[in-house]
Amino acid sequence: MSRPFYVRRPTERAALAACRSPRPLPSVPALMAALLDAHDRADREGVILAAHLVVRAAEPQVGEA
Repeated sequence: MSRPFYVRRPTERAALAACRSPRPLPSVPALMAALLDAHDRADREGVILAAHLVVRAAEPQVGEA
């Protein structure tokens, strides 16, 4: 019986590179529009996500100030 070997998935390397690189956030007005839209639709997860993204986009990262 042969030993199973590790096969890398084609997207694994891209996913690892993407998690290490900073991703630009949308503008604060666009995020606020998404927050209002999620609130109007009663989308709880969307409201939480948009609110957190607004805070991240409006304030510098911790330790950068």
